Amino acid sequence: MDASRIAELLQPFTTALSPDQLAAISSYVDLLVRWNAHMNLTAVREPEEIVTRHFGESLFVAAQLLPSDARLHAVDIGSGSGFPGFPLKIHAPGLHLTLIESQQKKATFLKEVVRTLRLDKVDVFAGRAQDFPSRADLITLRAVERFENVLPVAASLLQYSSEPPSRLALLIGDTQVAVARSLLSVMQWQPPIPIPQSTACVLLVGSKRLS
Repeated sequence: MDASRIAELLQPFTTALSPDQLAAISSYVDLLVRWNAHMNLTAVREPEEIVTRHFGESLFVAAQLLPSDARLHAVDIGSGSGFPGFPLKIHAPGLHLTLIESQQKKATFLKEVVRTLRLDKVDVFAGRAQDFPSRADLITLRAVERFENVLPVAASLLQYSSEPPSRLALLIGDTQVAVARSLLSVMQWQPPIPIPQSTACVLLVGSKRLS
């Protein structure tokens, strides 16, 4: 996909991207479209809609959560076709990223993205979040199935740290905000942030500190 068109489509979501970042997004879109023709990675099939719906939303989240020089460990649960995980890495190249995906075909696609984009410090955990053996500074969730079941598991993977606090970032519908706050009442929740060009999707961030 043409890099200049990608830059135009992403203007409402993020600041100017470098030529290398745009090239990575272009390669990723082409790869996703090819694989999606043979397996159901995403219901969004038009390249321009992939850019706005998937990359736009994810890069907006990345800009809210991370400076571009961030070097912490982020875990994306239920990565599917790789959002918001890979855009976090494109935004902050020094990030250590782990993508958790239990469906083997989708995990294979994620590994192919890592290979194609030549990404370092990116791991694909082909299993369930309950079985992931480590903790992270940032956990992300976007449009996962069984949200109420996954949420406590996601919180359990957060590091306990005093400064800066580890964070759980949810890209969810606004009707799910109350559910998240109720299930994880011990978290310190920020006000939800509306996602550009969406009428119902928000970013909800909670932090976990030492008691």
